Amino acid sequence: MDERMRFVIRLNDGESMASLCREFGVSRKTGYKIIHRYEECGLDGLSDRARRPHRYANQLPAQVEAVIVAAKREKPHWGARKIHERLLRRLPHEIKVPARSTIHAILDRHGLVTRATGRPRTRAEGTPLSAGSRPNDLWCTDFKGEFQLGNKRYCYPLTVTDHASRYLLLCEAMESNQEQPTFRAFEHLFRERGLPRAIRSDNGVPFASPNGLFNLSKLSVWWLRLGISIERIRPGHPQQNGRHERMHLTLKKEATRPAGANILQQQGKFDTFVEEFNNERPHEALAMKCPAELYTPSPRPYQGIPDPHYPFHDKTVVVTNCGRLCLHRKKINLSVTLAGQAVGIKEVDDGIWLVSFMDYDLGYIDLEEKTLQPLENPFGPKV
Repeated sequence: MDERMRFVIRLNDGESMASLCREFGVSRKTGYKIIHRYEECGLDGLSDRARRPHRYANQLPAQVEAVIVAAKREKPHWGARKIHERLLRRLPHEIKVPARSTIHAILDRHGLVTRATGRPRTRAEGTPLSAGSRPNDLWCTDFKGEFQLGNKRYCYPLTVTDHASRYLLLCEAMESNQEQPTFRAFEHLFRERGLPRAIRSDNGVPFASPNGLFNLSKLSVWWLRLGISIERIRPGHPQQNGRHERMHLTLKKEATRPAGANILQQQGKFDTFVEEFNNERPHEALAMKCPAELYTPSPRPYQGIPDPHYPFHDKTVVVTNCGRLCLHRKKINLSVTLAGQAVGIKEVDDGIWLVSFMDYDLGYIDLEEKTLQPLENPFGPKV
């Protein structure tokens, strides 16, 4: 808000829109949006606005959901197909009856569906963050904010730390935050240090994808295939990754000011910082020990991606390159980030199929409607 206020004041003092936009690093479209909001709402127009959508796709009115739950409790042995038909007969014609997969997902969310035993239950959204009390129980990762090098190019530092020991596992000077270079950096790290039990990150790319199912990215799908759980902090709550963010503050002070002349020189500065941070710098939270005194490599070696098995499902289906499931000559959109991955499907009701990836239930599909009704996000931000 302070930056926007300075922008407006200087514009009102007669400076040009083009020069101000270049100085503040924003597009002219953004600059005009800032000034228009100020003209409409005054200072209130300069504050951050809520990013919560005004409406959610496929969200049912509470009254319709209550009718579905009441119908199931009235007829506890009826499945989604019969309840769907009951609603078609009883509800007014102007009220759209949801698909059977949606009805089944609602019943599941209210605990009115008995799931098959034998598979581990997925973690529901809102479960606490893991403690990560032992080395390699939890790794934390992030891209430290980009900064300009001496040659005017930008550096995007990718960092990974062990939560328990504070050991700085990786500090890589990257030329972008794209997915493929991040893949290679993590694969090299896994070969060197083994696999953690979980990785905690924010909700930005490439750790999450705004367009993928449950915001899964190809990188996070790869982690799941390796048997690594993923944790995401809540947006706007960097304190949930506080140990890692505190390391970033030290990194910024000691290894980026001044910045290197190019990416190779900057990597040399990072390598020097990693050596000192892990082996020389005593840490108050570790009783003045160095992280290297507490960290040990993971006993879980990286041996490539194991094939998934779904012994409690009816069949295994491979997601197409365009992110679809092909079942009984029908195509159901799933997610492009799961392209090429094997998922398990199981018929849980007449015409209702449960779709699972690894140990996580994704949602229900209705073959007649050719739609997927997702379950609660098992990878959502934790409290």
